[in-house]
Amino acid sequence: MDPAITVDHVSKRFRLYKEKPESLKERIIRLGRNPYEEFWALRDVSLEVAHGETLGLIGQNGSGKSTLLKCISGILRPTSGSIRKSGRTAALLELGSGFHPDLTGRENVFLNASIIGLTKRDTARIFDDVVAFAELEEFIDLPVKHYSSGMYSRLAFAVAVNVEPELLLIDEVLAVGDEAFQRKCVQRIRQFQSEGRTILLVTHGVETVRQICDRAAVLDHGSLIALGEPGEAVLVFRDALLQREHTDEAAGADWRSHQQVRITGAEVEYLHPDRRHLLPGEPLRIRMTYDAPARVDDVVFAINIHDQQGNLLLGANTDSLGADPGSVEGPGEVVFEFEQVPLMGGIYEVSLGVHTHDGGVEYDHRAGEDVIEALSTGKVAGMVSFPIRAKVDPGS
Repeated sequence: MDPAITVDHVSKRFRLYKEKPESLKERIIRLGRNPYEEFWALRDVSLEVAHGETLGLIGQNGSGKSTLLKCISGILRPTSGSIRKSGRTAALLELGSGFHPDLTGRENVFLNASIIGLTKRDTARIFDDVVAFAELEEFIDLPVKHYSSGMYSRLAFAVAVNVEPELLLIDEVLAVGDEAFQRKCVQRIRQFQSEGRTILLVTHGVETVRQICDRAAVLDHGSLIALGEPGEAVLVFRDALLQREHTDEAAGADWRSHQQVRITGAEVEYLHPDRRHLLPGEPLRIRMTYDAPARVDDVVFAINIHDQQGNLLLGANTDSLGADPGSVEGPGEVVFEFEQVPLMGGIYEVSLGVHTHDGGVEYDHRAGEDVIEALSTGKVAGMVSFPIRAKVDPGS
């Protein structure tokens, strides 16, 4: 069977004009002579998505993810290369795509469904389900220009998932609404997966990729740099992100030279140096290096660990751990040692900081650069690995 989506050596170029004509006369005079720069949003991208597969597209801002999705949906035409897809397609792209602000929510449901390819009769059949899913019963007859951004996105998502598409294209809409609505969106995605529908998902949430996607593709500056198992793709994405941050950090190093104590580096050390992930119950060491150009007597080193939703899993510092460094001067290091870490599958962010004992002065901080990659070793669900055994007594 042919793939549901085939992207064959696709490139997309935009022209960025340096001067914008302010009148029709000026536009005619400058016809063909307005200077511009070429910007390649995509460069020779090739990939295939199988029927029934869920593929995640991840990458930094400006990497080309949304441009690729728009090319696949047909909104943009590639400069070179070709795209083939099969089946009815529903696309959830930027906010309000396919909606008219002066029409009511009811009218926009019919408009949006007709764009996807539904008849008026088919739309009427699913209308109540759309409104119920979007939770907009009280507002469905108001013009959507009065909707909040969350209401906009909820209605668009509700239309897309109720027209029973064979191919669903999603661009960062699983984060709309409150937590309960987000869970409902994920449940509908999982229902689609069980029904064998094909899904292409653009997201910044790497944990979403790990939980939902069968494979993931990583884009960087318009080029495809990785395509494979979600965990491996996330690591490639993290490496690319850190490389850019280190480049930016080097460019801004001068402004940090006046700091009394500054963090010069950090490293997450796993049990096995050749393995870049943690198994439940294994020890872990996080090493932070610092530099104090002159003697500093009031200093505390701190560590926080968050999950991908921003929940604080651990907050500790050298004061609370009974390891007051006293005074510091020159280069040094602080090591936070964990005898065993109960975290299960996921990526967890490490934040490091240096401040005074009363917290009134923050000398330096480092957030979003270091992560703990944890893998689960079985079919037990959750975030934490509790020691547990089961015993069944069949009786007599």
